[in-house]
Parts: sequence; structure tokens; C-alpha cells
Amino acid sequence: MEKVDYDARLHAVYAAGRQISPAALDTWMEAFARHLPEARPLAWLDLGSGTGRMTPALASAFGGPVHGIEPSDKMRAQAIAHAGHPHVTYAAGSAEDIPLPDASCDAALLFFVWHHVRDREAAAQQLRRVVKPGGTLFVQANFSDRMPDVWWFRVVPEWREVDAAQFRSEAEVTRDFAGAGWTLLSRDVVTWLRSATLAEDVERLKLRAVSAFEHMSDEVVEEGFARIEAALPSLGDGPQYETSELLVFQR
Repeated sequence: MEKVDYDARLHAVYAAGRQISPAALDTWMEAFARHLPEARPLAWLDLGSGTGRMTPALASAFGGPVHGIEPSDKMRAQAIAHAGHPHVTYAAGSAEDIPLPDASCDAALLFFVWHHVRDREAAAQQLRRVVKPGGTLFVQANFSDRMPDVWWFRVVPEWREVDAAQFRSEAEVTRDFAGAGWTLLSRDVVTWLRSATLAEDVERLKLRAVSAFEHMSDEVVEEGFARIEAALPSLGDGPQYETSELLVFQR
């Protein structure tokens, strides 16, 4: 698939369409904390930090500093403007070229990022360079063989096929990091609150802030939303949860 250009459209809708609630952030911070030493502060790399939806929470939970590294100029500008924190800095960079010193981070996070990385070997080595010996790498990703069971995929299975085509299998992702010397410590499953209601979920989905939409034609998108509108009365309203995979590696 072609590389997604977040500077073209997604930067303008991403924060609203992919925001993470305080409750969900707490869930994720607790998931990370289970694999980290109790000592604080901990220095973090948030690689592919985007609009900063996770970055300030990492600083609040673990003390920081937290380095948000993001290749998209317009996504990074959104983070600087709206996701500030005294212990967070945002900088230009990429997975293959991380602008941090050797062994400068206790932990690193890739949150829905790995499928965008082109040179995976170089990226895994760069991460190994900047994380301290004994440090921890968290890779949250969808896997082509273990896609999340979200309601819109059940209504529009064609969308699921397009989305799954962006991702590698869990075994492939694990090998990406093992080949660079990372040791897999844990495969966690994290269930988090995506939206408070179905209506909120639908309105956010309409922003098309998910990268899979960049690989669909307007006709496929419009037909899918028409089917969703028709199916809404049969879908239960209420909190919408998502279950995600989290791979935990040690340097």
C-alpha cells in the first residue's frame, strides 16, 4: 500500500477522530506500568506521537521527560499547540532516524505506528540504540491475522479487508524486533473504552481519521456509511470498548 500522507488531510481530523478518553488513558498507563520498575521518573520515547494523544499522559504517569518524535509536520504542530506538558518535547524525526542520544530512554512506545514504518530493520535497530539496556519497548498494533472485532467491521466487512491489508501478522511483527536483538517479554491484551456511546463512536468514525480510509475510494466509503446508517437501529447504544494487542519487549 502507498504511504499515508498525514499532512494532506488526516492532521486536521485526527485529534477529534482518534482522541483517547481519560479513562482509556488510565487503562493504558496501568498496562505499561505492569512491566516497568516502580522508580520514577522514567524517560520515554513516544515514537510516531502524532497529535500527542498519548504523550502528555506518559509524562503525567511516569514523570518524564517524554520525547514525542513525529515525521508529519502538521500532526506535530497540532501536538505542540494542543498537547503540551512541562515534561514533554516534540521534535521532527522518523522511526529510521530518531534524534535522541544513545541509551537515553527507559521505555519507548509505538502506538498504532508500526504499519507505517517502511525500513523496519533500521527502525528496530534505532529503537535498540536509544533505549537503555534493560529498558522496555511497547508495541501496540493491529495484526493482519488478529484484527479487532469492532462493530463497523461487522456491518461493512469490506472495510475490514482494506484495514487488515495495512498490517503484518503478529508473528511477523515479533520477528521484526527479535531480529534486532529485542526479547519478547509478554503478549498482553488490553480492553479500553473507545467511546462513551455508539452515537459518539459513529460521529468520530465519520471524520475518517483512521488511515484505512485513505486506501478506499469515495464510493466504497459512502456506501459503507449508508449501510451503517441503516444498521444503527439494530446496534446497541452505550459504551464502546476495543480490545487491543500489546507486545512488550526488553532491550
